[in-house]
Amino acid sequence: MRIGKNTACRRRFARIKKQCPPRADGCEETILAMLDVAAIRKILPHRYPFLLVDRILEVEPGVRAVGLKNVTANEEFFQGHFPQKPIMPGVLVIESMAQVGGIMLLSHEDHQGKNAYLATVESCKFRRPIEPGDTLIHEVTMLRQRGNMGKVHCIARVDKQVAAEATLMFALVDPF
Repeated sequence: MRIGKNTACRRRFARIKKQCPPRADGCEETILAMLDVAAIRKILPHRYPFLLVDRILEVEPGVRAVGLKNVTANEEFFQGHFPQKPIMPGVLVIESMAQVGGIMLLSHEDHQGKNAYLATVESCKFRRPIEPGDTLIHEVTMLRQRGNMGKVHCIARVDKQVAAEATLMFALVDPF
């Protein structure tokens, strides 16, 4: 749904939007679509313990998406990575960013019902460790799409600080 600058819905999402970076194009009007885990499960084939997105805060199908991951101390990977100083493994941070990117791509009407496979990871940088209690905000922006391939830029933030960023490429394929 399109939301203008002064609507009640805009105020409802104001707290969430404070955590999200401004749009690169400076546009005041945006498309907001809050997706919970049930809606995410209809788009992605991932299930616990490998579903690494708790909520989609904003999505413009095929253009941009913002997702949220609450990192809790109960996550299974913290038992062995590292017990004395738990840190979320970098590959899982990349996977979480990729899942938000997959939702952005698969929510486009031309790609519904397909699967998004991670094809490449480029220019990946980890800026700060992600610990239990952190809330990861992933912003994914489409760079280009050609045929069944899509390239996106992902930024993961914790408390408005960049925690990780990467450029990912996806292959969109029909399910088996």
